[in-house]
Amino acid sequence: MFGSLGLFSAVPCPQNGRCNIINCIFAHKEVNSIAAVTPVADSNKATSSHLEITSGLAADEPHRKRRRLSDDGKSGSKVVSHSPHEGDTAAAQRGSTATQRLRNDVHNLSSLKKRVSPPPVARATERSNAAEGLKKNRDNSPKLNISQDASSLPTRHIKKETLNPRHLSKPPASHAIRMSILIKLHGAMVRLNEELKKSNDQSKKCLTLSADELVSMALDEEEKIAKESPAVYSNVIKLRIVKLTKMKPQEWQELVLAFIRPDSLPAEIKGPNIPPKPVLTGLSVEEERAVLSTLYASSDDLKRLEYVTSPPSEEDIASAKRGIEASQGWEKCDRCNGRFQVFPGRRADGALTSSGPCVYHYARPIRPPKNKTDHIVGQKEFYYPCCKETVGTSPGCTRVDSHVFKVTDMKRLAATMQFEKTPRQTAKQALPPVCFDCEMGYTTLGLEMIRLTAVSWPEGKLLIDVLVRPIGEILDLNTRYSGVQPEQFANATPYKGSHMSTSTYDQADCGNKLQMVESPAAARALLFQHLQPETSLLGHALENDLNVCRIIHPTIVDTVLLYPHPAGLPMRNGLRALTKRYLGRDIQAGGGTEGHDSIEDAKATGDLVRFKVGEKWKTLKRSGWELHDGKLIDPTKAEKADKESRVLEAAVGVKRKANDDNE
Repeated sequence: MFGSLGLFSAVPCPQNGRCNIINCIFAHKEVNSIAAVTPVADSNKATSSHLEITSGLAADEPHRKRRRLSDDGKSGSKVVSHSPHEGDTAAAQRGSTATQRLRNDVHNLSSLKKRVSPPPVARATERSNAAEGLKKNRDNSPKLNISQDASSLPTRHIKKETLNPRHLSKPPASHAIRMSILIKLHGAMVRLNEELKKSNDQSKKCLTLSADELVSMALDEEEKIAKESPAVYSNVIKLRIVKLTKMKPQEWQELVLAFIRPDSLPAEIKGPNIPPKPVLTGLSVEEERAVLSTLYASSDDLKRLEYVTSPPSEEDIASAKRGIEASQGWEKCDRCNGRFQVFPGRRADGALTSSGPCVYHYARPIRPPKNKTDHIVGQKEFYYPCCKETVGTSPGCTRVDSHVFKVTDMKRLAATMQFEKTPRQTAKQALPPVCFDCEMGYTTLGLEMIRLTAVSWPEGKLLIDVLVRPIGEILDLNTRYSGVQPEQFANATPYKGSHMSTSTYDQADCGNKLQMVESPAAARALLFQHLQPETSLLGHALENDLNVCRIIHPTIVDTVLLYPHPAGLPMRNGLRALTKRYLGRDIQAGGGTEGHDSIEDAKATGDLVRFKVGEKWKTLKRSGWELHDGKLIDPTKAEKADKESRVLEAAVGVKRKANDDNE
């Protein structure tokens, strides 16, 4: 049962030559070791058998166990040798006398008369045959994965989970109930997946989900219902199962498309690029502009957002210039927070900055969501979503050639280019609202405007879209966010007073077609052509765009104020998140290579304002406000005016009656 430890290997066996124990723990003078015997069977002599004794093992080495051999039913049992020193003929000759003596004794062993297992070769063959049989059974059984060319299928990585309800802090039902419901939900999805797999349309077969994906999809569905409808969890999920049971293949394909990331699918599966639904306010253009007047930012709002409301004085500008000269070009990097020196006009060796390349994380650190074990293991540390590194463990995952900086002090901004108020154009009448957006890049003077885009509101007609040559030397175009590529500057033509219309605009082709103005002042003059002091100027975080343009404008509509962050200022909602939430539209999807698109951002901002205009009008309408001839009428003023008119009519009637009586 157990192997020998060799403790009695030096002690002579009490039975000596009469010992019939194969794996005897004692020493034998005549036989050093007895391993096992192998069958030598010939196909013509199946009934004959003989024993082969091999030796060569050390006396103190424990013997290996003998394997059981199958009986053919015609001859006696056979033994095969598995000694590591098999074939040692010299040792066999030295033990020839013992071999003859033991041959008769071994035949008398009762253990040799039992059925034994096949030798290793036969066992391996049996495992191979069993594996082939199992493979055939699997091939004949229904399976979830569809066999296709790997190149035609999108690569999808799904976390492997078991079909077990996910943990919830407040589950809507017991684990047993959730488990039974989850099994039924998963079964309905498996049936639909099998039907899709049998489809004759090869372009749809890549929508076939794997077993892990089906489990993940069922868990997502159950968890979503458990969180959103805990009070009526049982009813809602049962109705969902019934709907899946009766679901048509086309509906299931749409459900799968929503589960799989669209950018991981082939082009033939994505289908046509359906434009987002337009924002419907139920108002005409004039009526929308009338309601827009109720959304203007107040003077207090402008102060809270640090808008520049008056240009700095000449004394302030002179003080800022003295400070710049005293600093000798030393700045703090806006990315890595390191100190470096700027050389406007280039140093003798041609460098614009010192301190070598900049290594940084382009994403802001965030903290993982809390879970129930945080009080035991402690709160998780902040990490960078750009590279998943914990804060403090890595200096950065992005490397650029130069450090950069930005200027926020309005006095120093004015020292580069003075702020200017929106001029009044007496020759022009009231101008329609304008929604504009600027893209900025880093230069030796800080963060400067490199692209200016303006569209009309609410039509979204393109008014201006030009590149802007900055005042300082360019350090970094900030392509990750600005979307401006170096080749755009190289291929840009001088501005000639023309621009592309919205209908012909294509982000993929516009890089080499944009025109360029010679300075930020020229770009500001273009924008002033579409503005009056009373013109509504729309944007997201508009103070940044106005500061880079050095513009002071009184009539502001800022989506930061229209959609405040729940935590309040200085926290702000991003334009991308607002557009996705309220408009169902994805913007700024270019990533680190393409960046943002200023036309897309400007239109998204305008549509967010339109959405808020529609909500505002519903509120005003309930309060009694009215719209007449594109003008918004206050109910209190209308009532007062109506009362005054009735009093006036009564007074006129009394006067007429008095005149009639006198006559």
